[in-house]
Amino acid sequence: MATLDSSPAQLARALVDFSVHGSFPEDEISSLPVNAESLPTAIQALAEARAKLQAEIHAINEETADDVRSWQANAQSVQEDILRSKALAAEIIRASEAPTVPGATVHEIEARADFLIRELNYNAQVQETLRGIKTVNRTLDEVEQARDERRILDALRLLERSWKELDALPVTKACRAVKLLDIRAFELKSDVHEVLERVWTTLINVDTENQRVSISRTREDEPMSLEDVVVGLKAYKEVDQRMDRLWQDINKAILLPRMKITRDTLPALHAQDGILEVRGSADKTVQSLFADLEQVFSFLVQQLPPDLVETISSTLLPGTMHSITSVWLDAAVPSSLQDMERFQDVITATRDFCARLKALGFSNLGGLREWTENAPRVWLSKCREAALESVRTKLSSGLGASKRVEKVEKQMVSRLERQQLLANGAVTSSDDHGWDAWDDGDQGAAEDAAGRGTDKQAGEGDDDGTDAWGWGEEEAPGEEPKESKPDDEEDPSAAWGWGDETNDDDVKAPERPQATAQPESQTRELILRESYSISSMPQPVLDLIYALVEDGATLTQEHFTQSPVATQAAGLFSLPTLVLAMFRAVSPHYYAPEIGGNMYLYNDSTYLAEQLSNFATSWKTRDGITPRAQNMLRLDNDVKTLQNFANRAYTNELSIQKTVLRDLLGGEQNLMQQDDTASSVSAAVTRVRSLAAAWEDILARSVWQQAVGSLVDAVAAKIIADVMDLPSIGQDEAYNIAKLIASVEELDDLFLPSRLQGERRGGGRGTEKEEEGDAVEVPVTAQFAGNWLRLKYLSEVLQSNLRDVRFLWVEGELSLYFTAEEVVDLVNASFEDNARTREVIREIRGNERPLGEGRG
Repeated sequence: MATLDSSPAQLARALVDFSVHGSFPEDEISSLPVNAESLPTAIQALAEARAKLQAEIHAINEETADDVRSWQANAQSVQEDILRSKALAAEIIRASEAPTVPGATVHEIEARADFLIRELNYNAQVQETLRGIKTVNRTLDEVEQARDERRILDALRLLERSWKELDALPVTKACRAVKLLDIRAFELKSDVHEVLERVWTTLINVDTENQRVSISRTREDEPMSLEDVVVGLKAYKEVDQRMDRLWQDINKAILLPRMKITRDTLPALHAQDGILEVRGSADKTVQSLFADLEQVFSFLVQQLPPDLVETISSTLLPGTMHSITSVWLDAAVPSSLQDMERFQDVITATRDFCARLKALGFSNLGGLREWTENAPRVWLSKCREAALESVRTKLSSGLGASKRVEKVEKQMVSRLERQQLLANGAVTSSDDHGWDAWDDGDQGAAEDAAGRGTDKQAGEGDDDGTDAWGWGEEEAPGEEPKESKPDDEEDPSAAWGWGDETNDDDVKAPERPQATAQPESQTRELILRESYSISSMPQPVLDLIYALVEDGATLTQEHFTQSPVATQAAGLFSLPTLVLAMFRAVSPHYYAPEIGGNMYLYNDSTYLAEQLSNFATSWKTRDGITPRAQNMLRLDNDVKTLQNFANRAYTNELSIQKTVLRDLLGGEQNLMQQDDTASSVSAAVTRVRSLAAAWEDILARSVWQQAVGSLVDAVAAKIIADVMDLPSIGQDEAYNIAKLIASVEELDDLFLPSRLQGERRGGGRGTEKEEEGDAVEVPVTAQFAGNWLRLKYLSEVLQSNLRDVRFLWVEGELSLYFTAEEVVDLVNASFEDNARTREVIREIRGNERPLGEGRG
């Protein structure tokens, strides 16, 4: 236990010795462990040591308290004595330096001294200001003297110095003297500017009225030179403004009269002894213009300081260069290969002119230099613009006089097919080529085909009668029909907004007549001839295209390899596409107002396509042109596009006319429920006849047949649809409808064989009159109007009783043109519901196809 208790005691003693005496413990003690049990003992020992020290300090303070208080009192007394001694010493010094005066006098004297100081400072400032004003005034006097002596540069320098001196004056601008000096300086500045103005006008004089320019760098009666004036103008920052005005004056007095190419006569320019003037006359060649302009620029370089010439080159020259290129050089560009030598001379002259201007120090010649570098493309652009403008101009002058052209096609047909074509008037008798060896009775058979009953002429569906002609895509023997693909992706006219005019799917583009395919053991070549009218427009377009292609072929020749435009041969071969695109884009606007304009547009486009196709074919085998030129001509897509365009013109016209006919027949309303039905039908029939007469002089016979047949079919279809929509048909109403149909059936005379063959027989148009003794002609309307026989049979049904209706269905050919349900609807609408009616309806429904497969 004693050992355990000694460790805390030793630790406490070591801490107290270190705190009080600053002594370090021995190693034995410092190595003792420190734990929680030894800390209270150490803390208690430290507390006892602190209490002991406090008691000792208190005892010492009690013992020395009287001595400390005595020392403090003595120290304070000594400090007060020191302060009194300092004050006394200062008073002694002050008393020794000045006599004794009262305090009020001292303040008055100090105030007076401050006033005197301020007055002295003010007088010094006034004196300095007066000296500054005097200096400024003296400087302004010098400015005035320099102005009077025409020493403008000295005057400007002195003016600048006077402004600095004015700014340095120690007073504000509100001071009257400074304000007067400022006004004087401004007046002198204006006076100097007026002097500059007078010197400028003295040295540079532009007489617009007399077209004369005089420029002198110096004059004997003028001490200032033009260079001095330029320096002065720079000080006023008026160089650009002054040069712009000078250039405008020179342009008005000299350049415009010389460069106005529209004048009958052009003046020449003459420069000598500082005078540039208009004198004499000049021709309208570019070379002459460049010679005169060179005089102008040489004159300016000689007479003007370099700074002004640089201003002309950087800011004023481009406008004149643009005028040269856009007027004179463009006018010198030929629109074909004619005058190509003159064009080469113009290019050479332009390059030489640029070189001379560059030698004179003019650098901003970008537009003129670019023109010389791009001369071949400029020429091609001129050819393109001239070609397009030619098409537009020709169209704007109207369609002109029409003329007849002939379409000739060769087909391999059988004897029966030949008879059918003869009946339709599509072939002339002079084109037999050995057909007489087949059978002498062919002509009679052909006439039989033209005169046989309407039941055999009807065709096979509601397709405008085109199946009777076999119209459509020609198929090679043994080949499957190919699907027709639109050419819209290749059509350049898509960018001109074509192709969206109509969505009328029932209007088909016309095609040339072809014989229907008939099984025949022997076929021979037959020539189909048709004539139609075209306007005066196609031939200029063809001539233009031929000329462009000929020029392109010429550029591929060896003797043109050095020509500056030889590289543009391919560009010339591409121009026909643009010419045809312009024709397609603009022609509808000019064709539409004419009578039959869209049909003329169809014929013209068809004729263009045919001629271009023939031209392209012959071009491939043409002699005298290079293989490169033969391969460059590509008109196949243009021909297809023209054919599509022609078809659109035709279908658009038919769609418009069908819409008009529908509107005349009541539009969306039922014609049979209108007040004046007879008048509407009469108007529609008259419309068809007027269009037939208008188109007869224009369209080919086969196309005319199809077009007029399509209109007739539209009238028939509208009447049939409106009759079939009636809920009931009374006896009187049926009679009236039959009467209306009879008035429509008068259109049969448009399709009499003699009328259809009139052109073939007589060489012209029109219907031949029947002679006495001739057989009665049977119209062939049903071949071109699919609903024509439906209309006739509808009239028959409306005028028949139940027995007749049953006979027409069972024994006749009514089932070929109406379905059983259509006939049942007509019976229900026309007859009362009784046993007899129901029996007939049952019999009709029980024999839906009494004659086999028909038209449906």
